Amino acid sequence: MLTVTKDVILPSTVTGSWPRPRWFDVSMWGRPMDTCMMDVHFREKFQDAMATMISDEERAGLDILTHGDFHCDEDMAGRAWHHYPLQRWAGFHGDYLQSEDTRSEWLKYPAGTLLHEIYTGWRWPHVVDKIEHRPLDYAKIWRIAQAKTRSPVRFGTCCSQVMGLFLDIHTKRYKDSREVVWDMAVAMNKELLALRDAGCKCIQIEEPTFHFMANTFGKDSGTVKFMVECFNREVQGLDDVELWIHTCWGNPNMQRVMENTSYAASLEIYLFEAKGDVWTIETCDRNFKDIELFGRYKKDLPKKVCIGGVSHRTLQADRPAEVADRIRLALKHIEPENLIVSSDCGFGRQGCNREIAFYKASAIAQGCNIVRQELGLPAKYIAAADPQLQMDIVPKGKGKKSVGGIGAQQGQATKEKKRRKAG
Repeated sequence: MLTVTKDVILPSTVTGSWPRPRWFDVSMWGRPMDTCMMDVHFREKFQDAMATMISDEERAGLDILTHGDFHCDEDMAGRAWHHYPLQRWAGFHGDYLQSEDTRSEWLKYPAGTLLHEIYTGWRWPHVVDKIEHRPLDYAKIWRIAQAKTRSPVRFGTCCSQVMGLFLDIHTKRYKDSREVVWDMAVAMNKELLALRDAGCKCIQIEEPTFHFMANTFGKDSGTVKFMVECFNREVQGLDDVELWIHTCWGNPNMQRVMENTSYAASLEIYLFEAKGDVWTIETCDRNFKDIELFGRYKKDLPKKVCIGGVSHRTLQADRPAEVADRIRLALKHIEPENLIVSSDCGFGRQGCNREIAFYKASAIAQGCNIVRQELGLPAKYIAAADPQLQMDIVPKGKGKKSVGGIGAQQGQATKEKKRRKAG
């Protein structure tokens, strides 16, 4: 159900995570949210950081805001994105290196590379008993964010099946990883239903593994079909919220984790088999590879498509005109009413700094404005682009010419002398 983007043409947003303010130096480290909020230092910093992030996103001009993943610990390469549920559900214990036998081939990288350091440095709990839901407090985190704005706040969470890539089984309750993934999907579903019941109208499930697995095992493999079933179980009963499916090709410390990044094998899986209303894809960092595949469904697209108008992996702050060019490219294959513009992935997880994230986000919003006006639609006011609201205003004085101006005059005089001599 389109509860947020139904009547909005080219809505702008970012994927989810946001760089922390430098003073937001507290983490939860597995403790319940209510326990952390009893600490007055954590309580003040968490709420103030959320307010700061919401203010940044609003000033940047975004239509749909996020909670920034500020509940995730500030840990190595964003491990807490996966780890937050695993630290809180029943059935897990400890913090261990994943064994060589159970490590996915996708996660093996040569020594001396950043991805090797990340994936050998991350620790994971063992599965030691039946996995069962315990509260993750998503509803409370969403309320804290939504209370600070009238704009819609989309709540995002790691998909259960991607967590299953890292877990070793140390109990006879499970004969294989499929059973583990299924029970995590059931546990996550309980949390998402509680989030819906709290009033959240837009929920994003992040990184189901269909695109990775379809490229590895084939789109018709039993593994892919099982993961689709798990995903649909995870989002069961969420028919009255706008459900987003986020996919990219990795973001631990801004790193791409796969070489084959084509969506061709998984396109129809995401569009037709997975429940949901919006599919977000990584496009900018991939030079919009595969965007033409949507052309065959242009007049009958079953989901809205959210493109990445900026990359989360580059530190160059994109300009609005560049984002507008990317939107125009996407519009060749996707109708305006079915297109949403975001970042390829989140800016957090040990990613870029706040200033770069802010200007990338504002470039998304301003780029959408440019194209909206070309389509004859009204532009949205963006405080970040208001000349009267810039932090520093250049004075209109009557002083002497600047050094640059003098240099230009001297250069012109030299050229005139040479011309006369030549004459």
